[in-house]
Amino acid sequence: MTYTVAVVGATGNVGRAMLSILAERNFPAARVVPLASERSVGRKVSFGDRDLTVDDLATYDFSGTDIVLSSPGAKVSATFAPHAAAAGAVVIDNTSHFRMHEGVPLVVPEVNPDAALAHKGIIANPNCSTIQMVVALAPIHRAAGVKRVVVCTYQSVSGSGKSAMDELYRQTKAVYENATVPPQVYAKPIAFNVLPHIDVFLDSGMTKEEWKMVAETQKILDPAIKVCASCARVPAFIGHAEYINVELSASLSVDEARSLWRAAPGCAVVDLDSGEDLDAPYITPKDAQGEDPVYISRVRADDSVEHGLNFWCVADNLRKGAALNAVQIAELLVAQGALGKGARS
Repeated sequence: MTYTVAVVGATGNVGRAMLSILAERNFPAARVVPLASERSVGRKVSFGDRDLTVDDLATYDFSGTDIVLSSPGAKVSATFAPHAAAAGAVVIDNTSHFRMHEGVPLVVPEVNPDAALAHKGIIANPNCSTIQMVVALAPIHRAAGVKRVVVCTYQSVSGSGKSAMDELYRQTKAVYENATVPPQVYAKPIAFNVLPHIDVFLDSGMTKEEWKMVAETQKILDPAIKVCASCARVPAFIGHAEYINVELSASLSVDEARSLWRAAPGCAVVDLDSGEDLDAPYITPKDAQGEDPVYISRVRADDSVEHGLNFWCVADNLRKGAALNAVQIAELLVAQGALGKGARS
């Protein structure tokens, strides 16, 4: 079987990564259609060794389209995704709009693949920081029961899009030129700085990014898990890092945890026990750029609680944190025959 795949938001960071990953993984696509807003129509985007021409999302007919990989912004998805689903496509949406909707699966294939099979035309891709955390939490939750999580994130500017990456570049360059580039994407300068502010502030004092990590982890993994999240933006271009502290229901040693992660799909461990000739026994966001796994390092016991564990978790937020996860969901649907009527021989 081969499929027609539309990529919405094809000129953005995540859209381009979706196209690249579809080609890398030889997804069974007979046709790939890049879609974007009117101002991007006619631009070329890369798909493997070919260039594709961007079409207009506003006028595209989704009839006969099997899968839509979507990352255009929440307001755009809210409008077009139900229309595409009604035309027979399965929409895998990377925006925040549908994630907490009742009846819309929120899916990380290594964690809750069965949820995807209950779709009603739309599947939500979780937030980037949530994805890498639940991939790491799932193996130890199955083994010893995660009761509580305290997570501090160090998130790159690519999570805010190309304009944020450009702002970091310009502000960094300006420091060496004794110039000033006022912040536009962020509230304060991001170059040589750390901002404890991702998304909008809520009445609780949390930011919406922090709220997402709580609500999404409970929806994906277990509603009983208590989560305390603190999210910061750092002056890195690509890759998110997280320090994660876990309180478990049962005993789990550091060696047992490492063994679980080494056996778990989507996880890779680089730590003091790796037995490799490493410059340092941990992975950084720069190391993870262009890589697919969720990397786990600095695993150690937390003796301040009865069954405590600390670890460092790093992933490429444009790949596993967004585009790769969406493509993996599409692969899951193909493997399970859970697509709509549009698939053809």
